[in-house]
Amino acid sequence: MNAQALLASITLALAGSAFAAGDKHDHKPLHGGVVVEVKDMDFELVAKPSAIQLHLRSHGKAPDLSKATAKVTLLTGTEKQEVELKPAGDKLEATGSFKVGPGTKAVAVVTVAGKPATARFTLK
Repeated sequence: MNAQALLASITLALAGSAFAAGDKHDHKPLHGGVVVEVKDMDFELVAKPSAIQLHLRSHGKAPDLSKATAKVTLLTGTEKQEVELKPAGDKLEATGSFKVGPGTKAVAVVTVAGKPATARFTLK
């Protein structure tokens, strides 16, 4: 195989893998939060002073969260707050009083269908 043919093969292989992901895998926030991907699942954290919400999607679809569990640890400056989220329709949610703002770090430990995942966020 000559150099041009090899280069063409590599280019086509890379282009094919980029198109395979499709447009359903764009990781854009749909609820005004911060999105991270863990294990082919998008986690979107929406953190407000009165509510913490976690939206999950896998290939554009929300999984069944009726039996899901989640705990979010919020780190704002030197303060640490742990929050238990409960299923609330198509999201996991907690209401109360939360110290959140730009730069707050959050670690979510989520179990869906018996599979645990850890997602890390930095709020903007």
